[in-house]
Amino acid sequence: MSAGSPSNVRYTGYLDPNGVLTSELPEFAASRDAVIRLYRQMLLTRTFDAKAVALQRTGRLGTYASSLGQEAVGVGVGDAMYEDDVLLPTFREHGAQICRGVALTEMLLYWGGDERGSDFSVPRQDFPISITVGGHAPHAAGVALACKLRGDRRAAVCIFGDGATSKGDVYEAMNLAGAWQLPVVFVVNNNQWAISVPRARQTAAETLAQKAVAAGFEGEQVDGNDVLAVRAVMRRAIDAARGNYQPHLIECLTYRLADHTTVDDASRYRDDAEVSEQWRNDPIARLRSYLSNALDWGRADEQALIAECHGLVEVAAQEYLDTPPQAAESMFDYLYAELPAALREQRERMLAQACEVANDA
Repeated sequence: MSAGSPSNVRYTGYLDPNGVLTSELPEFAASRDAVIRLYRQMLLTRTFDAKAVALQRTGRLGTYASSLGQEAVGVGVGDAMYEDDVLLPTFREHGAQICRGVALTEMLLYWGGDERGSDFSVPRQDFPISITVGGHAPHAAGVALACKLRGDRRAAVCIFGDGATSKGDVYEAMNLAGAWQLPVVFVVNNNQWAISVPRARQTAAETLAQKAVAAGFEGEQVDGNDVLAVRAVMRRAIDAARGNYQPHLIECLTYRLADHTTVDDASRYRDDAEVSEQWRNDPIARLRSYLSNALDWGRADEQALIAECHGLVEVAAQEYLDTPPQAAESMFDYLYAELPAALREQRERMLAQACEVANDA
């Protein structure tokens, strides 16, 4: 598309819901190993997701945001990024974090309320999860500006949901990216629901991708249930951001198959029939069909991979459960370089009370 023609937004997809090719594959997908890598990452993401929900339901994890049905977005984004790029995620990009090297145990620690879960061993410069809707978009513009000022050929990648595109934070960040030509890729995980508000009530825009036009750069849509398409479009946009400091907006069309979070009940605002219909677009089943039909993926391969993913997730879950809790005073220790007097007094009072309780015991 060209800037200024929102009715002609580019759309990319390679596999239909049955895993049948609809157009020529991108170059990277000629490698069977590359396609299997993407499938493995999606299956690992879903296995992790199911375990996290189970831990929350049994009182061993905090409120959790499922990525069920949206694995192709996170994995496609994460796999397309270069090691020195910077990811700024929201709360549903487990697949991207896994691809980037964040440990499963770290992710569980985060969702269990332990701040050590955001102290990634790898990748050190990726941002922690942003719970504030759209609040990390200006941060992404700032990261991209820093990269440009330093002359670094790196990209900031900022993911948010469809509801975030109605927030002023996102508009302001995109305006800066366009005005200053910043190396940032904004990714809209359009799962059709902003908690209980459907996409149709969020905005009158024909597409979310065209919102980039007002900021002066390109926006496009991709089949967010086709991981090959997401990966291809993302790599092209990241290369342009790194090479020419070109910002970009990518709208990934997918669907949220689960509740918004584990404290939500989506049956209160959407029909079960709608959700059932969307299961036919399951990104994992789609790629599995392609692997089986075109790349000689058999039952033994599938069973071995399922066992591997379950093993990795179970080990991580046990490591999380076995991790001693943070010391209570740590809530004071990472807020300021020098703790203000009032908070210092609170910290000392809390420690004194803890000592009294220990002595009484």
